[in-house]
Amino acid sequence: MIESVLADITTLTVDVIVNAANETLLGGGGVDGAIHRAAGPELLAACRSIGGCPAGQCRITAGFKLPARWVIHAVGPVWRGGGHREAGLLESCYRNSLETALSFGAHSIAFPAISTGAYGYPKEQAGRIAIRTIRPYADRFDRLILCSYSASDQALCDRLLALP
Repeated sequence: MIESVLADITTLTVDVIVNAANETLLGGGGVDGAIHRAAGPELLAACRSIGGCPAGQCRITAGFKLPARWVIHAVGPVWRGGGHREAGLLESCYRNSLETALSFGAHSIAFPAISTGAYGYPKEQAGRIAIRTIRPYADRFDRLILCSYSASDQALCDRLLALP
């Protein structure tokens, strides 16, 4: 089962939270900045040692001061109208994050909406890709969470989850 929750992802007690990161992995705005602030300066040091990450891929670090054991930093695509492989890159973010979590033995994972903030990906399209990609993994985790920061985003998520 996929859960839809309205929460600050940095407060969730799960094995993994996914960070909607930028290619530098050095923090930014939105959920990325919130995760870096909540995890503490050790997260920035760990990300510096990684040396970045291309769009569609992810990297994993410890969660440091977060309740989550690990943070998977997934770099989503910048929306450029839909004709620049954005859908495939976004799908890859979710799939690679799930596979990475499983390879580390995670039983619970929480996702924000990747690429829908500053990167401008249309929320409904991004939500459809996210749900289509994570559904086949639902029975491989004890908890698989889509975390929304606003009530309107959660309502969209709930509507999309109700679709076949």
